[in-house]
Amino acid sequence: MTTIQKLSIIIPAYNEGKTIHRILDKIKAVELIDNIQKELIIVNDCSKDNTEEAIIHYQSQNPELNIQYFKHEVNKGKGAALHTGIEKATGDYLIIQDADLEYDPKEYNLLLQPAIDGFADIVFGSRFMGGKPHRILFFWHTIGNKFLTFLSNMFTNLNLTDMETCYKMFRSDIIKSIKLRENRFGFEPEVTAKIARLSNVRIYEVGISYYGRTYAEGKKIGWKDGFRAIYCILKYGLFKR
Repeated sequence: MTTIQKLSIIIPAYNEGKTIHRILDKIKAVELIDNIQKELIIVNDCSKDNTEEAIIHYQSQNPELNIQYFKHEVNKGKGAALHTGIEKATGDYLIIQDADLEYDPKEYNLLLQPAIDGFADIVFGSRFMGGKPHRILFFWHTIGNKFLTFLSNMFTNLNLTDMETCYKMFRSDIIKSIKLRENRFGFEPEVTAKIARLSNVRIYEVGISYYGRTYAEGKKIGWKDGFRAIYCILKYGLFKR
């Protein structure tokens, strides 16, 4: 058994002013197992809308929540926001949570369980395994995600089913020890390649739900990000950087 006192929840936010209160409400409602405490770290990546005002208002209305707010003065990208969040995290473990509503915070406990049981240092939440609900959306996105995971697995020798998932939970000392370089959507293949090279690190995967958004609903990732992911898989798979 592993004792976990605090989980840091890292939320990169860019132009999520209209909906960020909804994901914060969901996180607030979650009761973590073993009385684990929550630390919310929100990194506003220089949003052009009212994201900052919405976060500050939410903080003032929910003083009992441990919300740490940080802001980039220029837009640097999702990866850079995650770097800031990882640096600021003080929990024993940390998890990545997008500010949209595609992933359900109620499932934090699914990812925490293998760590609490003493089996896992890192847990990926897979959208492609298990019997959880999944919104039916884009065929080519699914094919693209599976191809990127396959390509990543070829270089890392891992048997992941969903390398591109948002829900990645890390033991904090492990992720803080890794030098991460990718500032945008290359974070996923880079961090996967680098953790795969670490000695004696135990990586697990659990099935999660997925409530995907359409582009009209605010989905941001596109085909250019897919090509960048391929580049990063090759770059970090072939070279130890």
